[in-house]
Amino acid sequence: MVKRTAIVTGAARGIGRAVTEMLLDKGWQVAALDLDIGPLDPREGLRAIRCDLAREDVIRAAVAEAGFDRVDLLVNNGGPADPHCGPLEELSLERWNDWVAPHLTGSFLMTRECLPGLRAARGAVVNIASTRALQSEPDTYAYAAAKGGVVALTHAMAVGLGPDVRVNAIAPGWINSAGAELSAADHAQHPAGRVGEPADIAEAVLYLAGAGFVTGQVLVVDGGMTRKMIYAD
Repeated sequence: MVKRTAIVTGAARGIGRAVTEMLLDKGWQVAALDLDIGPLDPREGLRAIRCDLAREDVIRAAVAEAGFDRVDLLVNNGGPADPHCGPLEELSLERWNDWVAPHLTGSFLMTRECLPGLRAARGAVVNIASTRALQSEPDTYAYAAAKGGVVALTHAMAVGLGPDVRVNAIAPGWINSAGAELSAADHAQHPAGRVGEPADIAEAVLYLAGAGFVTGQVLVVDGGMTRKMIYAD
């Protein structure tokens, strides 16, 4: 039986690592791409590859190093997780691109580079967006813009690449990627009763990888937080 193949960016920590480990547990071959692959433990089926998502030449080399003739799943997850960039008047173009280049442009470049393999497999792309594409807090301009762009890129690619390739996005809410100690009040903000875990997003990725009649969609995985009305005390 031919093993399914996946390429996951931002794979060494948090959501990307949870996705990588879940796929490996299910027998996939996974090329795990990250700037720092040190946290990834050697495992059967794992190909850990250093990759800078802000550099087109490095992306091309990383996909070639993965060596997959067919790509059943591409997960575009890489990029800085901290959304805060400071006041708009102090935001330089260089700092703006620290978010936009890996999150948005990197998703475009990775998908373009993987397209022959995705078409050969009639595969799927899952872009990791954010609920910050739908709502904001102060001083998150570049991150919000990048993730909003990922949402638009998702439906554009779904229309342009279908029916050979399905493209969807996941918009995570508050995900406790670092395993921080959280208060009861933190959990209580969510109708689901808790803050999310990286495994919650990994499960959603698995669903979209196999959901053959789902494309061009944004799956919000946030424990209901964006549906909850909040009033001042």
